Amino acid sequence: MQWLLRTMCLIHVFGKVFCLLELNKNPEAHMNVSEIIEHWGYPSEEYKVVTDDGYILPINHIPHGKNNADSSAPKMVVFCLHGLFSTAGVWVSNPPDNSLAFILADAGYDVWLGNSRGSTWAKKHVTLNPDSEEFWDFSYDQMIKYDLPATINFILEKTGQEQIYYIGHSQGTLIALGAFSTNQELAEKIKLSILIAPVETVKYVQGSGRFPGYFDRTTFQGGFGKKEFLPTVAFSELSSYVCNINLLDSGCAAVLASLTGYSEGQLNKSRVDVYITHSLAGTSVQILIHYGQAIRSGVFQAYDWGSPSLNMQHYNQITPPVYNVEDMKVPTAMFTGLKDFLSNPKDVANLVPKISNLTYHKTISDFSHLDFIVGLNAREEVSEEILTLLREYDGHF
Repeated sequence: MQWLLRTMCLIHVFGKVFCLLELNKNPEAHMNVSEIIEHWGYPSEEYKVVTDDGYILPINHIPHGKNNADSSAPKMVVFCLHGLFSTAGVWVSNPPDNSLAFILADAGYDVWLGNSRGSTWAKKHVTLNPDSEEFWDFSYDQMIKYDLPATINFILEKTGQEQIYYIGHSQGTLIALGAFSTNQELAEKIKLSILIAPVETVKYVQGSGRFPGYFDRTTFQGGFGKKEFLPTVAFSELSSYVCNINLLDSGCAAVLASLTGYSEGQLNKSRVDVYITHSLAGTSVQILIHYGQAIRSGVFQAYDWGSPSLNMQHYNQITPPVYNVEDMKVPTAMFTGLKDFLSNPKDVANLVPKISNLTYHKTISDFSHLDFIVGLNAREEVSEEILTLLREYDGHF
């Protein structure tokens, strides 16, 4: 609760003074993903995929880079999925020379960027109103069961490919681990899974990310309702105006670091407004309750409905089923950091022996949770390594 109060206080203070100070003016802080892609001169397409339970998810597509539009060579598909509170915009939050999506496109890959239900541009349903509790009645279980299969199958059908490369960050890794260990048909469609700042168990989460773990389901819903988790939405919406003020860059960076961890020398403070807009947005209250349960239990399992009888109704057993990552056979590469609050090294150590086909694992001593995606050294430490991995697999298959 102290974290929430500090955040709200910062919002109030920033709102009072932002109009008096010089601005950095990053236009991408006010853009959607397609607009950012076009802003940097890349081709942009957007599609909608409908899940089996009716959620409408936008998919952003960069079909080629700036200098390979006329290439006749077949392009392998790379699908990237963001983490908790994020949007597909996280993959294009830096200029092209240090944004993974643009780097992949320029290297000749067919790049697709997913948006999980409840994130900024994924708040539509074929029948449910996003103002209703029913719309927000989901956790990451539904992303595992519905969102990822629907999106991957859509991309395969659209491209005519039989397999794709998967890149997930944070919650995007958790969704992959859950889906690829429980859905073998889906797993066979993945040539290589690259997990960046992987999340499976979250027992050792640090910083403000531990906040949901302090409350049971009833208490958390009593404080924040049963719909969207509004504090992050409010801060994200203000950040595009507040966090582009030179004097306040450090304050905004501190809010972000309290959640993700901080590595001095990696964060470009002049772009914090863009990072927060696309990396600290909306999600459901129920997902945060689910993470709170996982923090307390130290187990990667389905949402606990609060009683044996309710769990029996949902799962036909009195306890939530466990996701057995050991059942995942997909070739997997991982990038982890020692200063990561959310993908804590202790939780990573718990995950590593469960991955039976771990082909590559790089640990970066000075990286925190977002540094892999937007850090000043992200290209050298992560993106170039990913290109090497993909080229190796292109050659082997």
